[in-house]
Amino acid sequence: MRTLFRRLLEEQQATEHRAFLRHFKVAAGALAELEGDPGLKSLEPALSTFQAWLYNGRFPQRDARRVIRHWLGYSIEELWSPAPDGPLPDPLLGPAPTTGRPDSGAVLHEMRRTADMAAKRARDFAMGAERGHIGPETLGFLRDRVETIVTRYPRVPLPAIWDEIAEAQDDCFRLIDSGRARPSQTRELHVLATLLSFHMAKGCHDMGDPQNAMIQARAAGVCAQQAEHPGLVALTFGLKSLITYWSGKGAEALHYARQGAAECPGLHGTVAVWLAGLEARAAALLGDEEATRAAIQRAEELRGRVQHDDLDHLGGLLTFPESKHLYYSVESEVLLGNSNARIAALAEEAVQRFSDSEAADWAFGDLAGAQCNLALTRLYSGEVDGAAEAIRPVLDLAPAHRNRGIVVSADRVGAALLRDPARNAATARDLRAEIEAYSPSRLALPR
Repeated sequence: MRTLFRRLLEEQQATEHRAFLRHFKVAAGALAELEGDPGLKSLEPALSTFQAWLYNGRFPQRDARRVIRHWLGYSIEELWSPAPDGPLPDPLLGPAPTTGRPDSGAVLHEMRRTADMAAKRARDFAMGAERGHIGPETLGFLRDRVETIVTRYPRVPLPAIWDEIAEAQDDCFRLIDSGRARPSQTRELHVLATLLSFHMAKGCHDMGDPQNAMIQARAAGVCAQQAEHPGLVALTFGLKSLITYWSGKGAEALHYARQGAAECPGLHGTVAVWLAGLEARAAALLGDEEATRAAIQRAEELRGRVQHDDLDHLGGLLTFPESKHLYYSVESEVLLGNSNARIAALAEEAVQRFSDSEAADWAFGDLAGAQCNLALTRLYSGEVDGAAEAIRPVLDLAPAHRNRGIVVSADRVGAALLRDPARNAATARDLRAEIEAYSPSRLALPR
C-alpha cells in the first residue's frame, strides 16, 4: 500500500534516508523552539526505522510522530492511510474546492476540527473547576468518553483511538487516587476504570504485547472487584482467556474461561455465553473434542436464557452477539480439523453476518477471523482457490488493522497450506508466500 506519507516524501524527493533526515531535522528544530522541548532536536530515526515507516506501514513513535505531523501538516492517521490518486487535500481544510466559491464540506471539516479542540479545552476547564471535589460534570465527561471508546473500539484501527483510551484511563485513576470521591462515585469510578483497563489490555494484546495486556487485564480485575460488579469480574476473566488463547496457551485460556464461569454464577447477560464460547475455543485448541462439544452445548443453552444487562447495553466488546457466537462456534470446529457441508455453510454464514459494516455488532477483527475460518474450511475440502478467495480481504487489510488475532488467524491458513495435498500448486505457493510476508507487518503503535 502506498501511503500518503510515502507520496508526500516522493514529491519532496525525500525517500532516500539522508534527504529525509535533512527535512526531519529542520522540522524537529522548529518544533523544539515552538514547544520549548529541546529534546526533539536530538531525534534522528535510523535507516531501518525510516524504511519500516515508508514501506511496511509501521507507525512512528510518539516524539517522531509530533515532528512528522508538524512537518507535513497531516494527522498520523491521514499520513498512514492510502494515498489518493488525484490532488491532495489541504491538511487543514480537506479536499480543495473545484470552484472559486468556498467548499461547504471543507469549511465544515475545519469547523469540526475547531469544535474538537474547543470541546477538549472546555472539558479540561470543567474538570479543573471541580478540583476541590468530584462533581457530576467530571463524572459525566469521563462516562461519555468511556461510552465513545466502547462503541468505536471494534470499528476503527487501534492508532485512531489509542491515545484517547490511555488519557481517559489516566484521568480515571487520578480521580480515584485523589480521595475526593464519595462512596457512590468511587464505585462508578471503579466501573469506568475496569472498562478502560479492559480496552487498554485489548489494545496491548492487539498490538502483539501479551505481557502488558495481562498487566492491564489484572488491573481491570482488581477494579471490577472493587466495584463489586459480577458481570465485570466475569468479563475480566474472559479477557485473560482471550489473551492467552491468541498466544497459543490453550490450557491457560481454558482455565480462565472456566474460572470466570465458576466465580460468577447466575449471570444472565451475554458475558456468560462468551465465557462458554471462550472455553470451547480453548478446548479445541488443545484438541479436546469432548470438552469442546460440552462447552458449545452450554453456550447454546445460555444463549436461550440471555437477559441483556448493563454491559450488553454498552455494546462493543462488552457484549457477545449471535454473529460473534457463530464465529466462535465455527472456529472451534476448524481448530479440531472438522469440515463438512454443515460446517462450511456455517462458516459462510458467519462471514455473511459481518458483511454489513453499519450493523451495530460489526467488528473488522471478527469479520477477518470469520474469513480466515472460511478459508480453512475450504482448504480442508481441497478448495485452494476458494480458500484464496476467502482470505483475500484479510490480506488486503491496511497494516493498522492487522491486530494480533488477525495475524494469528492468517498464520493458521498459511500452516494449513503446508499440509494441503495441493501445497505445491502455484496458487498455494503464492498464497503461502503472501501470508508469510503479511504476518511480520502486524500492528505497530506509536509509544
